[in-house]
Amino acid sequence: MGDTQDWTAAPGAAERARSVLAAAWSCAVTADGAREEYVGAHTVTGEGAVRLAVPDDSALFTAAVCAPRQEPSAVLEFADVAPVPVRGRIRARLYLAGWFAPDGGTLLFQPTRVVLRQSSGAVVIDLDDFAAARPDPLAGAEARLLTHLADAHPDAVERLTRLVRPESLHAATRVLPLAVDRHGLTLRIERTRAHGDVRLPFHTPADDVAQLTERMHALLAQASAAACPRALQRQRADGDG
Repeated sequence: MGDTQDWTAAPGAAERARSVLAAAWSCAVTADGAREEYVGAHTVTGEGAVRLAVPDDSALFTAAVCAPRQEPSAVLEFADVAPVPVRGRIRARLYLAGWFAPDGGTLLFQPTRVVLRQSSGAVVIDLDDFAAARPDPLAGAEARLLTHLADAHPDAVERLTRLVRPESLHAATRVLPLAVDRHGLTLRIERTRAHGDVRLPFHTPADDVAQLTERMHALLAQASAAACPRALQRQRADGDG
């Protein structure tokens, strides 16, 4: 059980940022002192540029058409929201600073600065690393996978807590799946006035949903094995009585 928690393989910052970008359904755009929210209006190129569909008569489109090249400057913000209703659902925020240019009836945003802010702090991501990174292969399916795990298999979540150190579960009122990626599953442990996260890494990365299913079965098998000594201890105690 100790080995399971000592290896904390996780996505790098650039991969994490690209995953947030790939899964986000909405974005907030701040330009010329104004902030606008766009829902279902953006797509992402292979290099991480953002293509935004806005009305031709919008102030943002007009500013991009009339501005000199590489202007106006703007900031795009993407929120990574946990699909399961946990306390503190914003898992990360991604900020892209850069410039818009008209492109085939849309606006193409080229980032010149990328910042990923998580609970552990903010990190500035190298632009070449950001362009070369690819989203986690499970990013598009994560919401469906986590809600299914939480709603249909709460017993499995309970079993997985056997892989968590007892001190991490002290005063816990609820445990829910917070995140999953090809490297592992993260559980949110909620207490009355606080919460914490515990990561359960997979033995090898999962590149698709089929492999994820196998990795989850492996974690559950570890959880069952971890429970055996406790069960034996209880049996011996009962026998002694």
